[in-house]
Formats: sequence, structure tokens, C-alpha cells
Amino acid sequence: MSVIDSQDKHDVNDDKTHFGYQTVDADAKAGMVGQVFDSVAAKYDVMNDLMSFGVHRIWKRFTIDQSGVRPGQSILDIAGGTGDLAGKFSKRVGKDGLVVLADINSSMLRVGRDKLMDIGLVGNIDFTQANAEALPFEDDTFDCITIAFGLRNVTDKDKALVSMNRVLKPGGRLLILEFSKPVLPLLSKAYDAYSFAALPIMGKLVANDAESYRYLAESIRMHPDQETLKSMMDDAGFGVTSYHNLTGGIVALHKGFKI
Repeated sequence: MSVIDSQDKHDVNDDKTHFGYQTVDADAKAGMVGQVFDSVAAKYDVMNDLMSFGVHRIWKRFTIDQSGVRPGQSILDIAGGTGDLAGKFSKRVGKDGLVVLADINSSMLRVGRDKLMDIGLVGNIDFTQANAEALPFEDDTFDCITIAFGLRNVTDKDKALVSMNRVLKPGGRLLILEFSKPVLPLLSKAYDAYSFAALPIMGKLVANDAESYRYLAESIRMHPDQETLKSMMDDAGFGVTSYHNLTGGIVALHKGFKI
């Protein structure tokens, strides 16, 4: 299957959207994504290390460093999954701070809670099952919001960005860590070959699920490129938006402030 043009990113219309390369009913996508993560939750951390050769840890560390989080602050980690960012934020905000790990998928949330409990990092962490498009928090609640490798799975990304802006405090920052568009043509071709050939094979061997990792590769290609996502953040009301390419643009960290 050929890779769909990187600019064809937005929902098809109000009633249809993309699930990987498929066009599906918009109200069905969340359930389909949920099935993917129910399937991969138990092997999610192992597969992340294998797929990225461990580099995802560097990307996440860079995100933490760019957050400017200080002791006593309140942090929301959306699509927080197995708790990589939440665990790091827990140490930064200290006993007077709060980290909310939110995920729409109960299986991922359970894995993250159990992992953080096992290492003793739950005293200042709350766990909430939540949809990014309708966050169940009061206005102006959080000093910082992060979403790492989760926005591409959201059905209505524009609605989710508006919801994130609402629950941020004035001056608070949003950090979006997500797969993006490689900036070098040769890197892009090599990355496509790796994604569509190797990822499903690894998914089959390690997680016994090739289809979920085929969806992963397709969802990356359908996600907005760097400039498009920056414009979406602008339209959602964020100010001073910017992005930083990591690993040649395979991943990008977008940043915006609530004004």
C-alpha cells in the first residue's frame, strides 16, 4: 500500500475520520483505537524499546526538560499510558505537587498505575480515565499539560486542543511529543520501509498482534506534519507556538502557551 500524502491529514468530514488508512465513522474510531491498546497494553513498554531502539527514552527526557515544571505545580499527562512521563513529573513536583495521569483506555491506565505503584510513585499521582476531547477538569487547573504519542489516536484533534487550552492555567504550557514527518527524503524512505515492514513483524513476534502495529505505522503517516500541527495549536488559542524536530523529524516536540 502506498503512503498517503502527508498533507492529507484532517478528518474527511464531520461524520468520517481516519483509522490508519481506513475511512471510518467518526463515532467508531475511539472504540477501534481502544481495541488496539487493549491488545498491546501488556507489551507496550517492551515494544517501545524495541521499535525505537530505546531512543523514545531520550525523546521523553527532552520533553521533561522542556516542561519547566517546578515543585508544587499541577501536571496533566494525557494519554499517559504506562506512566513514563508521569513518574518523572512526580519526582519534579514533589509532595506538594500533583500529577494526573489520564488515559482513555482502561487497560493502559491499569498498566501505568500498577507500574508506578510497584516503584512507589503514587503519593502525588492521580489516575483518571478521560477523553482528551472533553477533559473532566475545571478551567485553569494545570500548570503544564503533556501528551506523548497520543494525539494521533484522537478522533477530533482540534476539539482536544481546545479542551487542553481550557484546563491550562494562564501562562501554562502544552507539550505535544508525537511522530512527525522526517525532514530528509532518504530518511523518510528508510523510515517508511522500516515502519511498514519491520513493525508488524515485531508486533506479531512480541505482542502476537501484527495488525495493531500496522495501524501504528499508518496512524503516524496520517498525523499532521509539523507546520500543520503548529497551525492547529494557533487556531485552538495557544500562543508562542513552536516545535523542535528530534531524530531528523521522525518525532517532533510542539510547545504552546495559554495566553
